[in-house]
Amino acid sequence: MKDDWLDRINWAQDGLVPAVVQETGSGRVLTVAWMNREALGRTVESGEAHYWLRSRKRLWRKGEESGHAQKVKAIRLDCDEDVILLEVEQVGGIACHTGRHSCFFRKLEGGRWVVTDAVLKDPAEIYGKGAKR
Repeated sequence: MKDDWLDRINWAQDGLVPAVVQETGSGRVLTVAWMNREALGRTVESGEAHYWLRSRKRLWRKGEESGHAQKVKAIRLDCDEDVILLEVEQVGGIACHTGRHSCFFRKLEGGRWVVTDAVLKDPAEIYGKGAKR
């Protein structure tokens, strides 16, 4: 596959583009992540979401530790060509490293952040006790 499609993306100076990750069917936003050319290329090739971890400065396949992979159903590019939207099937129903369905589990209510989503699985069970997350 030619890489011309990658050249259409308005990559930031650091070579990254934000990726909004939305659950197919429910439309719920599961997370926002970062992708570089390699991450997006691997996502297209494998059909599973790959991201660039800014904190660890490395490529990462979602679910490589937890098993909670994201099977990509569609990839969209916004009108300014600087944001990717991934429509995914979330394997295991857990997208967040906190053990929740979505990373957006807090809601602003009355001037404070309130946790609105329960933990579905203890992160220690997912990543092992003492795992750095």
